[in-house]
Amino acid sequence: MRRSLVAGNWKMNGSRTESAALLQGVKKGMSSASKAEVAVCPPYVLIPLAAEKLAGSAIAWGGQNLSAHKSGAYTGEVSGPMLKDYGCTYVIVGHSERRTLYGENDALVAEKYGAAQTVNLIPILCVGETLQEREANQTETVVARQLDAVIDKHGIGSFRNAVIAYEPVWAIGTGKTATPQQAQDVHRFIRSRLASHDEVVADNIRILYGGSMKSSNAKELLAQPDIDGGLIGGASLQVEEFLTICRAAD
Repeated sequence: MRRSLVAGNWKMNGSRTESAALLQGVKKGMSSASKAEVAVCPPYVLIPLAAEKLAGSAIAWGGQNLSAHKSGAYTGEVSGPMLKDYGCTYVIVGHSERRTLYGENDALVAEKYGAAQTVNLIPILCVGETLQEREANQTETVVARQLDAVIDKHGIGSFRNAVIAYEPVWAIGTGKTATPQQAQDVHRFIRSRLASHDEVVADNIRILYGGSMKSSNAKELLAQPDIDGGLIGGASLQVEEFLTICRAAD
């Protein structure tokens, strides 16, 4: 039985004061009996604050990105060992914004995925298509290419210690949302793609939906058989909104 995971991606948001209140609110609102796993991924500079405020709770924290390198002359970068040193459990890899705004290609994403696993961070590997690609009926081709880049470099076995997040790029911050059936169709395709290599890995991996999940659509999305949680953007910045999604994942 796959345990649901709800991970909040704060993106580039939050002052120290605002973030402390958000962390305390989420921590206070989480039931100790919650069945879903919950994590937050703040900006780098707020990770120490998350470590401080969430210490002793069941809520995990992680990074939004990492360098493919362990250390060196890479100004502005943050490495996997640094994230691990601050107690991170997860790190987002290949988010659509990293791919589209910063030119991260499949090969670099695969390197970062491996860099995360080298230091026992669990990568949340993001895959998904743009509106243009969806309208050209290329969704499965694009998602398969993104998955295969990692499988070819690290092997199907690496997915025993990873999470996948499906991000329909056309549904992020646009006001559009994939229907539960549209989301389920792609999640099912991802699982079947992995199953063609290893059915046990495919059955056990958690595949999150990352296309503007919020309290109003979470329950229906999370009811789909192959959707195992959410990678939450804007809704993770509001305590009650985020907690409502976490409860829906229960």
